[in-house]
Amino acid sequence: MPENYRNNNITSTSTIDMLMKFGDVESAEQIFRSIKAKDFITYGAMVK
Repeated sequence: MPENYRNNNITSTSTIDMLMKFGDVESAEQIFRSIKAKDFITYGAMVK
């Protein structure tokens, strides 16, 4: 994922949600760890 997209929580959370739906947990975790200001929606995307 390009660096300028990683700074946007909405884009990162949507990407995490998509990756989790496809079963790519490792990539989703990597993006999750790169988010500095996580909110409950971001955590919810990881739990799915």
